Amino acid sequence: MASRVTPCPDCGTKNRVPVGSAGRPRCASCHADLPWLVDATDAELASALSTSQLVLVDLWAPWCGPCRMVAPVLERLAVRYAGQVKVVKVNVDDNPLAARRFGASSIPTLAFVRDDETVGRIVGAQPEPVLVQRINALLAG
Repeated sequence: MASRVTPCPDCGTKNRVPVGSAGRPRCASCHADLPWLVDATDAELASALSTSQLVLVDLWAPWCGPCRMVAPVLERLAVRYAGQVKVVKVNVDDNPLAARRFGASSIPTLAFVRDDETVGRIVGAQPEPVLVQRINALLAG
């Protein structure tokens, strides 16, 4: 299973954060919730979605300008919603099954998933306040 090294926003300790896990990642030193932002492939997608947290799936491609504009926003959101939202990035060029599953005919497509069910979608680059509003509504409901 793949993982990503993520520094703790509270103490700076570098931690390995797995693509898939039933719980939520916490810092090995201070036990703070860690931002959960991972890259997933078609083969890892089921595992990446298998969590009790709200999952924001970013369907993107490296050549897509709007996708590159959304990327830093998603990184900030992963930090802001640590312990509540998992961000899963999927390169549609390399992972056509994921693109098909979420109907990504345009990118970026952001799919919100809870309990393996799509509960929301945003197509196109949106400003951070729009994404925050959508996440807050999904977390509240």
